[in-house]
Amino acid sequence: MRVGITGHRGLSTEVEQQVRALLEEAVRQYNAAELVGVSCIADGPDAWFAEYVLAYGGRLEVVIPADEYREGLPEEHWPVYDRLLTRAAEVHHTGMAASDSAAHMAGSEVLVGLSDELLAVWDGKPAWGYGGTADVVAYAERTGVPARVLWPEGASR
Repeated sequence: MRVGITGHRGLSTEVEQQVRALLEEAVRQYNAAELVGVSCIADGPDAWFAEYVLAYGGRLEVVIPADEYREGLPEEHWPVYDRLLTRAAEVHHTGMAASDSAAHMAGSEVLVGLSDELLAVWDGKPAWGYGGTADVVAYAERTGVPARVLWPEGASR
């Protein structure tokens, strides 16, 4: 089972704790021997999911949206990003250079294309900018990849 991840970054500490619990519970619902997590390993749900997949015994595949992607992530996340990247069984690239919203959406499209199911840490609201979580969920739905929303009841961004 190939499972992709998309989700909101910059969550509050309280919401982060709830989302982490939801992600860990979701990962445990799969057979570890057959689980392949697909992630862009950005800070937040992407990286948390990747860590849970690896800890559970699954495989990790990473999608890199752009050559400059890592540099566009918060510097404090770089060690986590680098560690997860070294653990990836496969790495997929879009071929784009600039880490902008078009590259992020292209990366998400690659991720969805590699996935049998998409986990979405999503509050159900429209994306703040092109390539946001809502856009990725809509793309998955258009392409026939089921999306399972994980969002703590009553939480807000």
